[in-house]
Amino acid sequence: MSLSQLKAVLPVAGLGTRMLPATKEQPKEMLPIFAKTHNGELCVKPLLHLVFEQLYNEGIREFIFVVGRGKRTVEDYFTPDYSYVELLKNSGKKAAEELNKFYKMIENSTLIWVNQPEPRGFGHAVLITQKVVGSNPFIVHAGDTYIISHGIERPLAKMFRKFLEEKAEAILLLQEVENPRQYGIAEITEKNEELIVQRVVEKPEKPTTNLAIMPIYIFRHTIFDALNTIKPGVGGELQLTDGIQELINQGKKVIAIKLDKNSIRLDIGNPTQYWEAIQQSYTHGRGADK
Repeated sequence: MSLSQLKAVLPVAGLGTRMLPATKEQPKEMLPIFAKTHNGELCVKPLLHLVFEQLYNEGIREFIFVVGRGKRTVEDYFTPDYSYVELLKNSGKKAAEELNKFYKMIENSTLIWVNQPEPRGFGHAVLITQKVVGSNPFIVHAGDTYIISHGIERPLAKMFRKFLEEKAEAILLLQEVENPRQYGIAEITEKNEELIVQRVVEKPEKPTTNLAIMPIYIFRHTIFDALNTIKPGVGGELQLTDGIQELINQGKKVIAIKLDKNSIRLDIGNPTQYWEAIQQSYTHGRGADK
């Protein structure tokens, strides 16, 4: 199996309350940051656009978007509008070529929309995709985090390679952070250069480690059984972190890799992080991770 055979689940139905009022009518994942066009010129794109391009460039061709009530922004944005492209062309706008390339990617992909009528947690958003995901491994990408990688091996490719080599049920992407209380965190043991996850906790009051779980995962279908087993956790919601812990409790193998220190993580979870993402994206002007 290759990375290109995986489906990608993108839960974008959250309320984004830490970014209100900007997220009242649009998912936070649609907030713009700086990027580069395919011709290398500076432009502005929604973060989710960049995530889609990055996954597409890894070979992914099936995308499952979990969307919420009253927020048609994502569906509208990912619906090709060639009349608008033609209008831009006739006006001599360079953006016409960039949009045209984006629409060709969409047409070359399968996009599936799953509705989450009310926000019941990240874990619930993943769980309701069970029927369309099927029994094969799949990627979960939160859509509000974008990794600019300067390493030889890109994070997602490395995750998939390790996932297969170690015959794991799940693999996590970890990063050392200064304030782990605002993240899910992982406790690990290292054995023969393998990072084995022993315990995960969602937003702990007293973190036992500074290894934060980044919202990019690869799972086998067993995560659905785990999510069906657990009860609501932090915030009264079904937490994906608790589902991962259930896998561990069942004796399933969960491993991790650490994000390379040369990589840059753009996160738009709160106003401060969004400001930092804007600054970093402007400075690096990387757009899609090549």
